[in-house]
Amino acid sequence: MLHLVTLKDWSQEQILDTIALAQKIKAAPEKYQDALHRRVLVMIFEKPSLRTRVSFETGMAQMGGHAIFYDMSASPLGAGKENIHDTVKTVSRYADLIMARLFEHEKIEEMVRHAEIPVINGLTNYAHPCQILGDLLTIREHKGGLRGLTLAYFGDAHNNVTHSLLFACPRVGMNIRVASPPTEEFMPAEDVLADARQAAERTGATVEVTSDPTAAVQGADVVYTDSWMSYHIPKEQLDRRVKALMPFQVNSELMQHAPDAVFMNCLPALRGYEQTAEVIDGRQSVVFDQAENRLHIQKAIMIRLVQESGRKTP
Repeated sequence: MLHLVTLKDWSQEQILDTIALAQKIKAAPEKYQDALHRRVLVMIFEKPSLRTRVSFETGMAQMGGHAIFYDMSASPLGAGKENIHDTVKTVSRYADLIMARLFEHEKIEEMVRHAEIPVINGLTNYAHPCQILGDLLTIREHKGGLRGLTLAYFGDAHNNVTHSLLFACPRVGMNIRVASPPTEEFMPAEDVLADARQAAERTGATVEVTSDPTAAVQGADVVYTDSWMSYHIPKEQLDRRVKALMPFQVNSELMQHAPDAVFMNCLPALRGYEQTAEVIDGRQSVVFDQAENRLHIQKAIMIRLVQESGRKTP
């Protein structure tokens, strides 16, 4: 059964076909208004959400299905009264899809081991595959393709977004440069870098990690950054992290080295921190195109997983 846990698990063909399906859905949504008729998605939330919840829930409604919001903070699972095995086995008897937005990545992997229906990773501390599939859709729209482009990422690179970019970009033939402080706290996980380099060898892409923001941005087609204060980071670490990451802020001076690039941030964003207001609100910014495309890519992901599951409509 096909799941979406990380983009390391998906081939180039699976990634590109899903993006192509999202483009078709976006161009003619009326053709897909019954694509998930009577299907049920159970959305398990441990982490807060705006785009993930609204895009999945809207997507199901627009395709004739139904989404159930299951809040772990008010559930037997979150209270420790029920375990993942029993929860997932039960939900598999009711629904057609599970989407989970969690802290520990190990929890989504455990869900997959026990699920009898497809599982979608709506975000963990390790990976954010839905976001990056939507980002690739956005890049293709603005740049006309993916292969041969260069994406430059700036800031805290030890996070789910950078990891998923590293899994995805080389697989579709995109070059990726990561600019971050040269410490374990801020650099991508070694296993992710190893996978990215192996994928790059197959497609002819390049993977670079540097502590020089100017070198990273030169001639980039896409400039990307993400929050310096993810949900799991204590607020008391703000001052220390800002001091370490400020040299990697995306500002007008940095963007001058990539005048034709689009600027991306998966949101939420803090102006004056990972990027300045003039960048995120400027002419090169496509952050709200990114946000919109979460809806279209979510639809494509759900259609694909339901179709490949072979589960009959109830």
